[in-house]
Amino acid sequence: MKLLIKSICMAFVITALFSQTYFSAQCEDMSDRLLRLHILANSDSQEDQGLKLDVRDKILQECSSLFENTNSKKQAEQLTQDNIDHILSVAQGYVYERGYDYKVQGGLVNMPFNTRTYDSLTIPSGTYDALRITIGEGEGKNWWCVMFPPMCFSAGECSDEVDTALNDEQVDMVENGDKYEYKFKTVEIFNDVVNFFNGDK
Repeated sequence: MKLLIKSICMAFVITALFSQTYFSAQCEDMSDRLLRLHILANSDSQEDQGLKLDVRDKILQECSSLFENTNSKKQAEQLTQDNIDHILSVAQGYVYERGYDYKVQGGLVNMPFNTRTYDSLTIPSGTYDALRITIGEGEGKNWWCVMFPPMCFSAGECSDEVDTALNDEQVDMVENGDKYEYKFKTVEIFNDVVNFFNGDK
């Protein structure tokens, strides 16, 4: 009887580990399919946080038309790189227009993110490529979303572009984050440990 119980427990552990390994692989693969946007405000003052959101809107407006016929992350990344000077010029011009003398800096980076929820969409922890924009000192709270597929432009539901960029399991993960909360947390803890030893945190 004890042997049977041990066998059942071992089978359960193996099944759980296999399930988590598969889930982790899906999360890692997702980081290769998404291009994120990360904006740092000058400070946490109400004015600087408001400016951050307005700069966000300007950047998203530019990138929305830029990505109109984009069907891959690689293409979106190349378009961003090719147009980075224009994107930064638009953001900088708007900051000056609002009467601030903050410098706007930015570029494509590869950086770690914890699990984040944007409206009803959950994006798992991982290291992602991102357009990172810093306003002034960049010491305020940040704002993030996914530029490609365009989750910034269609928050709360997966667009056709999202369905194309992600597989069925990943779309389910993104749309039903509550169902995978424990697994997301496990992946996040693992990534935090890896990032710690890699010096990213």
